[in-house]
Amino acid sequence: MYTLFIANKNYSSWSLRPWVLMRELSIPFTEELVPFDDEPGRPTIREVSPSGRVPFLVDGQLTVWDSLSIVEYLAERHKYVWPTDANARAWARSAAAEMHSGFGELREHCGMNCGIRVRLNSLPIPLTLELARLNALWSEGLTKFGGPFLAGAQFTAVDAYYAPIAFRVQTYGLELDFSSREYVSRLLKLKSMQDWLDAALKETWRHEPHEAEARSAGTLLEDRRIKL
Repeated sequence: MYTLFIANKNYSSWSLRPWVLMRELSIPFTEELVPFDDEPGRPTIREVSPSGRVPFLVDGQLTVWDSLSIVEYLAERHKYVWPTDANARAWARSAAAEMHSGFGELREHCGMNCGIRVRLNSLPIPLTLELARLNALWSEGLTKFGGPFLAGAQFTAVDAYYAPIAFRVQTYGLELDFSSREYVSRLLKLKSMQDWLDAALKETWRHEPHEAEARSAGTLLEDRRIKL
């Protein structure tokens, strides 16, 4: 059985991607969570990961790191990781790669922090442009392939790649068009996403760099995490 190494569910958007994909496709795996903050007697991410980052996947004696590499490794062994239709598959791979390498403004201004609600101080023009691109990209996929997911009727890797955006939209109250809001709602209602969020809310770790990001982004409206 696979072992997927991840970091804190409240913060780790990259960990969420293969985790939610494997859950939605019923690919069995065990989970190993290594917190961002070092803890006495517990191995650090730097000590266990080939790249010093998460996620990474262990399959027997083989280790696969980087979320996109993990997705492709799984796609070679399991059906439906990518759409079966060639046109949808090409679009889905392109959209996932765009998320993997792009949307830097969204990452910088709206870091993933599932358990809180924040009112942004401002909406910089570069971030506005990225949200417009997000609307256009999602609208294209939903329209072209008929929905309810980005590349058709089934949840695939491209949806896993945009799953962290759904949490960011919820945390920061990001304004999107109607079809994008509906898509976000659809992702947030998935059992796997609800399970991830439930676990995130119960975590007792607070990673100061991520907390500082949220404080600099805007005003804290609510903290739904377990009280320390």
